[in-house]
Amino acid sequence: MFDRRQGKLSRSLRARLTRVNLFLCDVDGVLTDGTVWMGNGVETKRFHIRDGLGLRLLQRQGIKVGWISRRASSATTQRAEDLKIDFLHQTDANKVAAVESILGRTGLQWAEVCYVGDDIVDLGALKRAGVAVAVGDGLLEARKAAHYVTKARGGHGAIREVAELILKAQNKWRPLVDEYSS
Repeated sequence: MFDRRQGKLSRSLRARLTRVNLFLCDVDGVLTDGTVWMGNGVETKRFHIRDGLGLRLLQRQGIKVGWISRRASSATTQRAEDLKIDFLHQTDANKVAAVESILGRTGLQWAEVCYVGDDIVDLGALKRAGVAVAVGDGLLEARKAAHYVTKARGGHGAIREVAELILKAQNKWRPLVDEYSS
């Protein structure tokens, strides 16, 4: 659905992006490069600052944002609170069930979901999402299940790349650029 040679989105992908009202993603390997530093009871992770701004821009334009991780982490909780993420699920449960819980709370449908993942635990959500995205260095099966594969690797701006795609497809990017340019 994306022609890398021409750098163009297909009409089908663009149509899917216009329906997105809920942006959900995995954390480790998507919002981070997958590295976790641990020692002396402290865990730290590295998050890309432009990914964070991209998520806040989506929220400003009325798109709810959530993170679904099968691994509880205080670093993830701290970053989610910092960014005012709408939904944070950190349990060793099935990610499809977590998404369906969020859908039940919002009244939205799978067709309105953009889900970004990178690994085997994301396959169920990727197969159901209206817009399935895998990060550029994601598992082969995740990339095959995706409607779009980012140029950026996880933790290196992949989320911002997707946020911009959504905002541009929904004609919400230019007003943001104009606002910040004044």
